[in-house]
Amino acid sequence: MFLPQEVIRRKREGEALSEQEIRCFIAGVTDHSVSEGQIGAFAMAVYFQGMNLDERIALTCAMRDSGQVLDWASDPLPGPILDKHSTGGVGDVVSLMLGPMIAACGGFVPMISGRSLGHTGGTLDKLDSIPGYTTSASESLFRRVVKETGVAIVGQTGELAPADKRIYSVRDVTATVESIAMITASILSKKLAEGLNALVMDVKVGSGAFMPTFEQSVELAQSIVQVANGAGVKTTALLTDMNQCLASSAGNAVEVREAVQFLTGEYRNERLLEITMAQSAELLVSAGLAGGIEQAREQLQSVLDSGWAADVFGRMIHGLGGPSDFVERYDDYLPTSAIIKPVYMEAEGYLAAMDTREVGMAVVQLGKGHTVASDTIDYGAGITDICRLGDRIDPSRPVAMLHARSDASWNQAADMLRGALTVTEQVPQPHSLIYKKLS
Repeated sequence: MFLPQEVIRRKREGEALSEQEIRCFIAGVTDHSVSEGQIGAFAMAVYFQGMNLDERIALTCAMRDSGQVLDWASDPLPGPILDKHSTGGVGDVVSLMLGPMIAACGGFVPMISGRSLGHTGGTLDKLDSIPGYTTSASESLFRRVVKETGVAIVGQTGELAPADKRIYSVRDVTATVESIAMITASILSKKLAEGLNALVMDVKVGSGAFMPTFEQSVELAQSIVQVANGAGVKTTALLTDMNQCLASSAGNAVEVREAVQFLTGEYRNERLLEITMAQSAELLVSAGLAGGIEQAREQLQSVLDSGWAADVFGRMIHGLGGPSDFVERYDDYLPTSAIIKPVYMEAEGYLAAMDTREVGMAVVQLGKGHTVASDTIDYGAGITDICRLGDRIDPSRPVAMLHARSDASWNQAADMLRGALTVTEQVPQPHSLIYKKLS
């Protein structure tokens, strides 16, 4: 007889769970015979006790098998099936550019994404700021857009990894987001359900990362690479810097705006460009679409310069219900805030450090993001024109522009942002942008 509380107790005591126990628990999550309280208790037990590699593989596969696994064999795609995932950061809008860039180079990207977790933004929340765009597409629509445009970015449908969708929402509000075993299973259950040939993983390091230390970030990257490769999906992981915001903006509509500007060449933040190119190049090489990293970068730059990647993005938006001219008229469609004002620092010197997690929480405060599951989001809120580490700071130079719905919200977020920035007289040493690659 299966008892969820017995599985929770055993894991709480640090015992290794069998594949059968894990599969039974996940089956209960799927059919709702396991309660949200029990899911939260299980997640907390795993958070503190961890899981060995066999348990992580079993959990990942059970969550994958809780719903339909996409099989492209009946309607083959004329190219490799690829995807990426990030552990999450502030201003991490890479998915919105990488998908169209890979598609323009001959790959197919059936990207199943998530919503915000803690201080990090969620790709689906960003896309929800586009009028008409459906992130809850049916499988038939999802398949059609992938086949016709090369990329579709949607959320978990009821058919794909339903156990993960339920567990994901509980982790968000129970302070269990950072568990290496749970992150691994959550990411890979969706990715393995996509029927992928190759995957690239972006694991963040620094003040805005889920993992508080470099060593723990390496541990997470190794976990994902081991589990995914063990399941037959060629996977590499890049450890990248999150000691400051990745893009020049953080929020929902403001990041979509920056993504369009990136694709069209109107504006490309150098850090964002390098991380996007690095991940995209890894995928092209893993899939055999390029003979090496340099060749891959040349192909990627070509589809950016020609406007092909921007065209793919526009066709994806329209295919999933958004405006047909979104790329050309994004400012006419994206929501904006009633109050947009600069933030100044009283100190003078150089920006030496940024508490990126606190910057992310300032964005949550502005947009009232997912602090509890029932929160609604102000899609126009966010931060733009964010200063960079090493910038010269003085009381006359804004460190960012805050987009808010009210003066009270603006003031609270401005205080949080000022508190997240450290100004010194000395110019700081730059951080590495990519620390390590694992495969």
